[in-house]
Amino acid sequence: MPADRLLVTGGAGFIGANFVHYWTQTHAGDRVVVLDALTYAGNLPSIESLRRLETFRFVQGDIRDTALVCKLMREERINRIVHFAAESHVDRSIHGPDAFIQTNVVGTCNLLQAARDVWGDGKGTPDCRFHHVSTDEVYGTLARDDPAFVESTAYDPSSPYAASKAASDHFVRAYHRTYGLRISISNCSNNYGPYHFPEKLIPLMIVNALSGRELPVYGDGSNVRDWLFVEDHCRAIDQILRMDCVGETYNIGGRAETANLDLVRNLCRLLDETIGASPRLQEHYPDCPAARGSSCAELITFVADRPGHDWRYAIDATKLRKATGFQPGESLVSGLRKTVSWYLQNEAWWRPLLDERYAQWVQQNYKRSERS
Repeated sequence: MPADRLLVTGGAGFIGANFVHYWTQTHAGDRVVVLDALTYAGNLPSIESLRRLETFRFVQGDIRDTALVCKLMREERINRIVHFAAESHVDRSIHGPDAFIQTNVVGTCNLLQAARDVWGDGKGTPDCRFHHVSTDEVYGTLARDDPAFVESTAYDPSSPYAASKAASDHFVRAYHRTYGLRISISNCSNNYGPYHFPEKLIPLMIVNALSGRELPVYGDGSNVRDWLFVEDHCRAIDQILRMDCVGETYNIGGRAETANLDLVRNLCRLLDETIGASPRLQEHYPDCPAARGSSCAELITFVADRPGHDWRYAIDATKLRKATGFQPGESLVSGLRKTVSWYLQNEAWWRPLLDERYAQWVQQNYKRSERS
């Protein structure tokens, strides 16, 4: 079987970086070209070790640059596009939605047009695929007893971020139905794991606890999310790309629904256990409560809820399981343990991200609530 030639957009971001690490390890003969604009969440050190591989290439550029995308596709004879590039933080979308429209909607449309320009309208390109990575947030929110999202659940986005991803999903489907472009889509639940930018819940709690900073929890912490370990997500996309499933959509979930407050408490227990058992870590992180025999949970601070905060997400991934046999390899407990261990071992990766501008941003966006 001939080697595939992948263009991975957003490959220096969180999920994208994990995907290119996974792909280069499991498909060593394939060519992987990463296109990333290196905005605030694109971090070149996340993929620096891959740049020594002859089968890997990094290009800094914007997915809205159709000419660049077409040039890369032709130069590299790309037959797979795996589209991760997106503005993805809900809080940022509330304060500045324009960037989300430009990247998530306009950028996706430009990529689709580039793929059409290079591959044609689906005829004579049986080995080509445009895989679009989306989110469960396009479906809106669930009540406590509502059934989980399925692929046919009506879209009902609450935030500008979710609306921009919903729009991009619709454009991907439209290019398939109108032009015959060979596409597939996946909608995933909340990812976590290595290389996660520390504005998101799990890495923010870890790095703040290690520094003895407050652990901001929105509202009363009752919001529920389904958590998916990022390597499991990468495996699922791999299986989708292996199938003859052009035009199909698959939900990818971790089967790990958990309230935010319970998640933070579980992280605190893991940090208490790990730091408490290591004199070396206690010396290295003296501001962490666990270094002095206390619990990181004492840092939990309830902050004002964000506007339009969806209460619950839950993914029904039956369609993918029946098609491929996919099952998450990590439970929430084992995945969180691996994540905490990674951040403790990779301070050189996350420490430079905690600059003064980032600290100011967290302070502005996570304001104490009246009940804190």
